[in-house]
Amino acid sequence: MILHSIRTGVCALAVLAGTAGIAAAQVTLVRGNDTDPATLDHHLTSTVSESNILHDLYEGLVVHDAKAEVVPGVAESWEISDDGLTYTFKLRPAAKWSNGDPVTAGDFVFAYRRIMTPATAAGYASILFPIKNAEAITAGQMQPEELGVEAVDDHTLKITLNAPTPYFLELMTHQTALPMHRKTVEAEGANFTKPGVLVTNGAYMLESFVPNDRIVMAKNPHFHRAAEVKIDRVEWVPFEDRSACLRRFEAGEVQICSDVPAEQMTYMRENLGDQLRIAPYLGTYYLPVKGADGSPLKDPKVRQAISMVIDREFLATEVWQETMLPGYSMVPPGIANYVEQPPMLDYAEADLLDREDKAKALLQEAGVSEGSLTVQLSYNSGENHKNTMTAVADMLKNVGINATLNEMEGTGYFNYLREGGAFDIVRAGWIGDYSDPQNFLFLFESDVQFNYPRWKNADYDALLTKAETTLDLQERAAVLAEAETLLLAEVPAIPILTYSSRSLVADKVQGYEDNIQDAHRTRWLSLTE
Repeated sequence: MILHSIRTGVCALAVLAGTAGIAAAQVTLVRGNDTDPATLDHHLTSTVSESNILHDLYEGLVVHDAKAEVVPGVAESWEISDDGLTYTFKLRPAAKWSNGDPVTAGDFVFAYRRIMTPATAAGYASILFPIKNAEAITAGQMQPEELGVEAVDDHTLKITLNAPTPYFLELMTHQTALPMHRKTVEAEGANFTKPGVLVTNGAYMLESFVPNDRIVMAKNPHFHRAAEVKIDRVEWVPFEDRSACLRRFEAGEVQICSDVPAEQMTYMRENLGDQLRIAPYLGTYYLPVKGADGSPLKDPKVRQAISMVIDREFLATEVWQETMLPGYSMVPPGIANYVEQPPMLDYAEADLLDREDKAKALLQEAGVSEGSLTVQLSYNSGENHKNTMTAVADMLKNVGINATLNEMEGTGYFNYLREGGAFDIVRAGWIGDYSDPQNFLFLFESDVQFNYPRWKNADYDALLTKAETTLDLQERAAVLAEAETLLLAEVPAIPILTYSSRSLVADKVQGYEDNIQDAHRTRWLSLTE
């Protein structure tokens, strides 16, 4: 008995030694993420943090490379018809799912029909509305089978559009355009996203998901470019407290932080050198305004008054430590397919004291006397967001508006806003999914879930609809500019900052390229000692 126990122990030690050798050979990257994903069902996602996870797990027809340029993904090539309405994608014969099944055109057809099905309740389905009949299907007016997608054969996918869409390939990089493994989704229902069940086709497959701790992914051996993937294991750790990620980064426990604590910018510049990465980013930080029925916040004059007294230069310089730029428009500067002189709030260059006087006059016109209005400023967890809203509250005092702060838990925050939750003023941010003004202006169409203030304006909706069918790009840009001018006149959402991407990237991380989309898929990265 004792001898047998000893012999077993020796064998166990030998096995452990062999396992340790294998583990030592594995390359593991630990990445900080803004927060946990609310779901891994990509038809129900909307945030950048969710996108980060999904693009490691899945591959679409096309993908962003390290520089955020569109390159082939599952599709090895494609053709566009002369009228710009039909895209025919040829899929790689070598593309496979993580269980070894081939990736077929039918997997994309299934996914695209599912996201448009009203029962799916996909808030982001509108991203794919350029596809023929998509919008009518989500409205229940047509059947999913009438969507303009067709599997010509297992390796040929044809997509027909409502109108020429110059940014369509860029749309195909979005998580809404990722495929789904039909057999698993149909067999497992809502459980298809669980570790051990989820079947993916990207560079990685899901190993474990412990909320508030980490998501672990292992390299997908069936990925068609697996030989080029240098990272064997990825651990995504949520850090709503950006300072916590900084501490773990300095301790060598995390190699990438997706965001940084703005209040420690001076310290990071002095101590972390080139590991602190700041780059232009296609995004707008804004304040949706809603209020209860009958609230003064329903009056555009009150909303303009609030917008006027916000010192955006102070927020950008002092709160965000020059990692943000002052923002006076919903569409960020530098976007493609727009007019040469985009619309902006007409007091962008006015003196702040003059703006405060004008704001007081507007409040008086709206019947809001000093001290009579109290608003609640809500924000999701994060030191930078808290500091922003604290500063805004102080600014509102200058025109006699009282403000209280309300911090909300991060994971469910945007679900609450999308589902029509009550609020006065909240903080929100939108990062461009593609470089076109429509991607920022569609947020405020009447029936879009991302229209957090639930603002409705028939003229605005009509302009966005007109832009969809305007083929001349210059004429289309003018229509979109007219829509933004209307939006800025009523300010149902107050733009206050333009984003830059801010991250920490360890020196040992190779292949991390700064880009305007802030897209950094793990498949393009490697680690050096």
